[in-house]
Amino acid sequence: MHLLLVAALVLTLLSAWFIEFAPAALFDGADEVAALIERMLPPRLDDPGRIDMLAIETLLMAVLGTVLAAVASVPLAFLAARNTTPHPAVYAVARAVITFCRAMPDLLFAVLFVRALGIGVLPGILALALHSIGMLGKLFADAIEQSDIGPREAVRGAGAGYFREMINAVVPQVVPAWIAVFVYRIDINLRMSVVLGFVGAGGIGFALQDALRGLIYPRALGIVLVILVIIAAMELVAIGIRRVLLTPSMSDPRRDRAARTVLSGALIGVTLASFVVLQINPLSLFTWIGPSLEVFTRLIPPDFDALGADLFEAALQTVAIGVVSTAIGVVLSIPVGILAAGNVSPNAACYWLARAWILLVRAVPELILAVVFVAALGLGPIAGTCALAIGSVGFLGKLVADAIEEIDPGPLEAVRSVGGGWWHSLFSAVLPQAMPAVVGSSLYMFDVNVRTSTVLGIVGAGGIGYLLFESIRTLNFEVAGAIVLVIFVIVYAIERLSGWIRSRLV
Repeated sequence: MHLLLVAALVLTLLSAWFIEFAPAALFDGADEVAALIERMLPPRLDDPGRIDMLAIETLLMAVLGTVLAAVASVPLAFLAARNTTPHPAVYAVARAVITFCRAMPDLLFAVLFVRALGIGVLPGILALALHSIGMLGKLFADAIEQSDIGPREAVRGAGAGYFREMINAVVPQVVPAWIAVFVYRIDINLRMSVVLGFVGAGGIGFALQDALRGLIYPRALGIVLVILVIIAAMELVAIGIRRVLLTPSMSDPRRDRAARTVLSGALIGVTLASFVVLQINPLSLFTWIGPSLEVFTRLIPPDFDALGADLFEAALQTVAIGVVSTAIGVVLSIPVGILAAGNVSPNAACYWLARAWILLVRAVPELILAVVFVAALGLGPIAGTCALAIGSVGFLGKLVADAIEEIDPGPLEAVRSVGGGWWHSLFSAVLPQAMPAVVGSSLYMFDVNVRTSTVLGIVGAGGIGYLLFESIRTLNFEVAGAIVLVIFVIVYAIERLSGWIRSRLV
C-alpha cells in the first residue's frame, strides 16, 4: 500500500509538471469562473416548448440506447463467461468485442455515426448502445461467472440441454445483478446523451451547444438547469426502482411481483414510445450497419506519420490529465464522502449538505464543466483537468460515502464505548475498513477519467481528443484511425494495470 501511494504521488507530480498544472490553478481561475457565472445570470429559456421536447428526446435516447445494449449484451455475456461459453475461441472473441466497445468513447461513436447516417437521434442512440455494451456485457458476464453451479448440475442431471440449462438454472440467479447494472447504466447514459448534441447526435446538448457558440450565456444556464433537474429526477427514480426490485418484502411477496410487473410494463411502454416520439423506423436498427461500416473501414489503415510526435505528446497529455484530475478528486472526495456517510456524519445538516453537493456535481456532465473552464481559463489541459477533478469529487464522494456506510459497525461501536471521540473513531475504526474500497474506486475513477479526457478536446480542453475530432472534421480518416488505435491501447493498458493493482490490494 505504501509503495502504491509513493508511486501515485510521483506519477501525479510528473503529470502536473508535464501539463504545467499548479494546484493554485483551481483557485486562480475562481474569479474568472465567477465572472462567467455572473454573465449567465439570470438564467432564461427563450423557447420552453422546444427545450421540453429536446429534454424528452434526451431521456428517451438514454432509455432506448440502454435497452438495445441490454438486448445485445445478454447473449454476448453468455459467450463471454468462462463457465457458459461454448469454446475458448468464442470466449476470446466475445471479450474482445466487449473491450472494444468499452474502450471507444461514446462521443467518438456518435461522431462516426453522424458522418455515416447524418444528424439526428439515431446516431446518438447507436453510440449509447454500442458503448453501453462494453459495461453491460462485462458485468453481465461477471455475474454469470459468479453464479452457483449447483442448480446447473441439477437441471443438467434432469436431461436438459444447453439453452434450458441457461434459462432455468443461470438466469434466475443473475437477474437481480443484471437489473441493478441496467438501472445504473440508464443513469449514466442520461448524462452521456446530454453531450451527444455537441456533435449533432440529438438531444438537449444541441441547444446547449448552440447557446454557447452564440455566447448567449443566460440561455445556456437555463438549459443547464433543465439538465440538472432531469438528471436529479432520474437519480431519485433510479433509487426508488432499485429499492422496489432489489429489496424484496418478506411480508408481502405478491406486492413485489406486482411492482416488478408494473415496472417491466412501464419499461416496455417507454421503449415502444421512444420509437414513435423519436420517429425511428425499427428497420433502421439493422440498416445502419452498411453505411456505418463504410465510414468505420475508412479508419484503416491508420496513418501514424501525418501527426508524428504530436500524436504521442497528445496521448501523454491525455494520461496526465487523467492522473492529476483523479488525484485531486481523491483528495477532495474523502472529506466530502465522510460527511455524506450517515453512520459517521457529525450531524444531519452536514449530511444533507454533503449529499446535495455530490448530487449537484454528479448531475453536470464533465464536458459541460470543461466548456465553463475553457471559457474562464482558456484553451488547454488545465481546463480539462479542472473539469474532470470537480466531476471526480462528485463521483468518488458518493462511492466513499457508500463504502463507509457499509463498514462493520462493531469496531466503530467499540471505539465509541471506550470514550473515543469523532476523530479517533474516524481514524481508528472507519477509514481502515473503508480504505480498500476507496482504493478500488480511485483506480476505477482513473480509468474513467482517462477515457473521458480523450473527448474533452472537442471543446478545447486539452488531450488527444482535439486531434481526433479535427481529423474527422477534415475527413482525414486514416489519421483518425491512428488516434483511435492509440486511445484503445491507452485505455486497455490502464484497465489491465488497474485490474492487476486491485487484485493485489483490494
